[in-house]
Amino acid sequence: MPSEKKVSSAADCLAFMQGGCELKKIRPNSRVYCRFYTLDTDLSCLRWEPSKKDSERARLDVSSIKEVRTGKSTETFLHNGPLSEHLAEEAAFSIIHGDEYQSLDLVALSADVANIWVTGLRYLLAHPSIIGGAGGGCGVVGGGQGDGGVAVEGSLGSKIRSEWLAAEFALVDEDGYGIVSEDVAVTTVCKLCPGIKEAKVRLRFKEIQRSKEKLTSHVTREEFQEAFCELCTRPDVYFLLVQLSQDRECLDPQDLRLFLETEQGLSLATTEGCWELLKRYEPSAQGRERGLLGLDGFARYLQSPECQLLDPEHLGVCQDMNLPLAHYYISTSYRSYLLDDQVHGRADLGGLIKALQSGCRCLELGVTDGPEGEPLLGVDYGPDISRHHHHHHHHSPVTIRSALEVVNKYAFLTSQYPLLLYLCHRCSPGQQRTMAHHLKKVFGSRLYTPDAQHVSLGGRATTLPSPEQLKGRILLVGKKLPPEEEGSDGEVSEEDEEIGGGGPLAGRRMTIPGEEELGVVLVVPPPSQPRKLSLHRELSDLVAIARTSSRSFYAQRGSYKQTQQQSPPSSPSSPGSPVPPELPYWTMCSLGEGEAGRLTSESPEDLVVFTKRTLTRVRPSSVRLDSSNPNPQGYWKGGVQLVALNQQTPGAMLDLHRGRFTQNGGSGYVLRPAVMRDEVSYFSAHTHGCVPGVPPQTLRIKVISAHNLPKPQGSGAKGEVIDPYVVLELHGVPADCAEQRTRTAAQNQDEPMFDETFEFQVNMPELALLRFVVLDDDYIGDDFIGQYSVAFECLQPGYRNVPLLGLAGDPLPHTSLFVHVAITNRRGGGKAQRRGLSVRRVGRRGREYVSLRHTGIKALDEVFKQAGGPLKEATDLREDAQVRRGVGGVSITLLS
Repeated sequence: MPSEKKVSSAADCLAFMQGGCELKKIRPNSRVYCRFYTLDTDLSCLRWEPSKKDSERARLDVSSIKEVRTGKSTETFLHNGPLSEHLAEEAAFSIIHGDEYQSLDLVALSADVANIWVTGLRYLLAHPSIIGGAGGGCGVVGGGQGDGGVAVEGSLGSKIRSEWLAAEFALVDEDGYGIVSEDVAVTTVCKLCPGIKEAKVRLRFKEIQRSKEKLTSHVTREEFQEAFCELCTRPDVYFLLVQLSQDRECLDPQDLRLFLETEQGLSLATTEGCWELLKRYEPSAQGRERGLLGLDGFARYLQSPECQLLDPEHLGVCQDMNLPLAHYYISTSYRSYLLDDQVHGRADLGGLIKALQSGCRCLELGVTDGPEGEPLLGVDYGPDISRHHHHHHHHSPVTIRSALEVVNKYAFLTSQYPLLLYLCHRCSPGQQRTMAHHLKKVFGSRLYTPDAQHVSLGGRATTLPSPEQLKGRILLVGKKLPPEEEGSDGEVSEEDEEIGGGGPLAGRRMTIPGEEELGVVLVVPPPSQPRKLSLHRELSDLVAIARTSSRSFYAQRGSYKQTQQQSPPSSPSSPGSPVPPELPYWTMCSLGEGEAGRLTSESPEDLVVFTKRTLTRVRPSSVRLDSSNPNPQGYWKGGVQLVALNQQTPGAMLDLHRGRFTQNGGSGYVLRPAVMRDEVSYFSAHTHGCVPGVPPQTLRIKVISAHNLPKPQGSGAKGEVIDPYVVLELHGVPADCAEQRTRTAAQNQDEPMFDETFEFQVNMPELALLRFVVLDDDYIGDDFIGQYSVAFECLQPGYRNVPLLGLAGDPLPHTSLFVHVAITNRRGGGKAQRRGLSVRRVGRRGREYVSLRHTGIKALDEVFKQAGGPLKEATDLREDAQVRRGVGGVSITLLS
């Protein structure tokens, strides 16, 4: 803020204006003049210096002001071209004055300074009786006096607030003498303003005592109110409230309804609903009785779950769950049972529990031979690495039986949709038989066995079932014996879980996707003889989805290309889903991240086509011994359904994973974009422009402020200041990827104001993820404070709070960003319509029409009433066109 004292009332604004500050004056000839502007003590006129004019001419009478406009809306700004583009919209305002409606166009040093001048001037226009009066006296806003001795009448909202604080003070003033102890005052402020730091409140009371040279630490009612208003008033919320309430500093149900309709996108908001909301959030009894939402109630509403950035519809399952399993992204973990690293890490059941609680629907279990015929949970890397790396002497080994019991207990507590158990084992046939018995006994009827699998007349497995059909079932993914092989045991090839696995990529040099800057170059090993694994029939029969390697992708691609070459010339050659020879069971193609990265860059269209029917999984590279994670977005855009991540390793990659799977009720299943599901569609992971059939959109985000920012982890409790700034990252197809940041708020600002607007172009909304990161600016390295990641499809428009999460994904108490979100169709014209093919909106709000508010002026209302019918008709036409253009993924050009 421009001054040490927070702005919490009109009196504070006028006092600041009387002290004066520097503003830039913009002239029509593109010249900019820096002048020092002040408001006279009697509030009658503005003055500026230096000026070539004499002092009596370098002034503007407040009584001559007709209007105060925000932003760059006058002719001077609009016709100044290049100059105007470099001026911040949030810091610009214009004073319209005189009978000829001349404009004084000004730009402040920051948005909050501009807000102070706009609020102060508008207050003077709304209360002309105070202009020209002498300073001093009482009757100021809130029942006290501003720093500059500004005598103004209290607004309705400030009077209600003052009476509420007096009533709260009276409740703790047991003796009725008008004083309480400092401890009681601090506790009361912290109760009324959750999240405020107790040390900050105590420090403010001590400063008040020192300024008044008091010998006691008792707090009077006036001191209590002064401290509360200064510490607990958010300037950003105050300025917004003043703007909405026309200087009354409180909202009635009609004001609130208009705000919900025009800013928050709730076009079907009702007056009755506004009354309910008002009663829920307004803290003062008088405000609730009179139907008025004051400053503190408005702040509580804006911080409530109703105003979070995440669309509340996605707090529950809202997507169509009746499509084949291959049409969904599936939350997948990789060896989450290992603590520490991938070589020396020991097995622990806590990792499995955390993965299931976070919503993972594909869990990997590594199984090795154990003593006394009991298989153990762990990873066997072969004879070259000694067993003690995995089963430490200091810790008892974990049996697969205990692991399965934990999985069975937590499998469906977070999500009811199917759980895939990805089995990697190198056990002897005898211990495989033991494992099969454990699987059947522990899971019982939950285990989905291939006996229930429907096979078509041709002997091929039909399309994968839907998540809805498999609700509450556990499916085993692993190696499977061919159906023609007889006997109780057989052999299958077991590919090494390595970066390339040989094949067509053998001998090629590659970098790990996302790690190119590290300069680590890996050579894909030549295709060695596939290791043969003895597989027991009893375990094989329990496997519902057979695990295959990249060879299935190359075989299917080759078969498809051969089919295309043999097809007659008259047949269409548009990209579609091939129908190659299918195996008589469901399969999952498992790829290393290096090979998957190569496919997304060299064969992106083929990979998307392949994943339309086949589940595909990408695992982290074997060189990631520290359990680090690849960037999942690079594989999601290629159509890969299951990107396995080390859930035990926090960081940006896991943040994106959480952002993707927070939607759809955290069920672990998120519907893929329509262009990846439709039989006839074209999509490449490296699209650099508009995607056919998908309307491009523009995202504008105004980062207004941050609240209750903690110091970074590891910093001391005292002596270390934070200099926060916010980074906005957009992740998606290459054309959408972008990063922007705010300025740094210097000097220990745990409640910084930013007021900066950023714009992003989004070509593929269904794939885009937005990540907010708050960092502490430091010379050595910027420290992490908090972050929040969210899918673009889940963004709510309007004023929203962004709850920040810590490094491990846990919520930071009372810590948030305050932003404004606007999403528009890039072709122009209002809020962009969602495509509506992923999210079912059955009976949610009905069709949303533009509503016309009654002005109370009969002549105007009669004129605009006639526009209601055509507006509804236009809305119907627009929404029907949006639906038609998305059906089947076919692009239909609409002339505008």
